[in-house]
Amino acid sequence: MEVEGEGKIFRFCKSKCHRNFKKKRNPRKMRWTKAFRKASGKELTVDNSFEFEKRRNEPVKYQRELWNKTVDAMKRVEEIKQKRQARFIMNRLKKSKELQKAEDIKEVKQNIHLLRAPHAGTPKQLEDKMVQRLQEDVAMEEDS
Repeated sequence: MEVEGEGKIFRFCKSKCHRNFKKKRNPRKMRWTKAFRKASGKELTVDNSFEFEKRRNEPVKYQRELWNKTVDAMKRVEEIKQKRQARFIMNRLKKSKELQKAEDIKEVKQNIHLLRAPHAGTPKQLEDKMVQRLQEDVAMEEDS
């Protein structure tokens, strides 16, 4: 725990975080921090489920029914949040797969002479055949 001159209190999860805070390092530039992951678009930043995690300092009279409903709602919110994060990650990875396939097709076109067997036919026919096979693979992955 660190207390600033103005009375602001900082709580740290690990001593590593505390050390880096003392060294005045920017958490958005440290690759292992949550701040970096959110700033670089690696994690979900805007979602309605985050509203439930905010602190509410309103005293409420204890009622068993209300308590049980609250716990059930918390479980449901967590489940929804996990699904949304998984979908976000899959969408992020899908873009890189498409780029990788495009790069693979480009590489095959450039280095087709390395793949061609001596009696396989003209280089243009072989190139078209390889590109067609790669595109079929892409189409099959998109369907599944």
